Amino acid sequence: MPTRREPTARQLRLAVELRRLRESAGLTARQAAAMLGVSNVQISQIESGVSGVSEQRLRRLASHYACADEEFVLALVGMATDRTRGWWEEYRGLLPTSFLDLSELNHHATFRRDVAILYVPGVLQTEEYARAVFSGRVPELTRDELDLRVRHRMASQQITVPYELVIHEAALRIRVGDREASRVQLAKLLECSKADNVTVRVIPFDMDGFARAASTMTYVGGAVSKLDTVVRDVPHGSAFIDSEAQLGAFRTRFRKVEAVSLDPERSRDLINRLSKEL
Repeated sequence: MPTRREPTARQLRLAVELRRLRESAGLTARQAAAMLGVSNVQISQIESGVSGVSEQRLRRLASHYACADEEFVLALVGMATDRTRGWWEEYRGLLPTSFLDLSELNHHATFRRDVAILYVPGVLQTEEYARAVFSGRVPELTRDELDLRVRHRMASQQITVPYELVIHEAALRIRVGDREASRVQLAKLLECSKADNVTVRVIPFDMDGFARAASTMTYVGGAVSKLDTVVRDVPHGSAFIDSEAQLGAFRTRFRKVEAVSLDPERSRDLINRLSKEL
């Protein structure tokens, strides 16, 4: 297969999982190459995401690595053979790669969970709110860059899978833009919370026990739980976390945050009250 100059996060994840399988089997890259009858360079390219892998070769590797989890192997095959060119590709070369990787991740998600402390998550932002968020960036964006990011954010708001949001009251009260923009944003949050696949829970200021659970994050479900991903904001983009131990820790964190939040009905009541105060 031809080599890639810039693998996507999804392609890199496939590469990482194949390397993990090999290492768990106690095999070296040289031994894996010998089993396939290829060079060490080809195994290195596959395990770095620079080169793809066919279904036949992936299944042979899984067999050599004694991986008996057929559901997991099938999910990896899906990643290896996927040729999707999503809507986000029109932004390639125009926006930071992390924007596109997150869009691709959401496209393939089986569910999504967000914990928000200071901002409404991008997937639920209004255009005015998103523009205010991006306008606060340092160094400042040019007018064209700002418009491009807002347009991308609006295009990325298709929620077709189960979505759970736990949001702190602080994020609902902070006026990212002006008073009217905040009112419109709360109205959109209320409207979205009525969808059958969306659950919104609010952590009010007067709720006890929040400190032990605080953690802003986005948790995205994969085809199987081993392929889940946690996304955290970092100074220059987003960090994708996928180790099994860390995923388990973030699942626990989410449930702790959820445990100190209001139920959906009381959450809507609080959001509605905050909207009327504006």
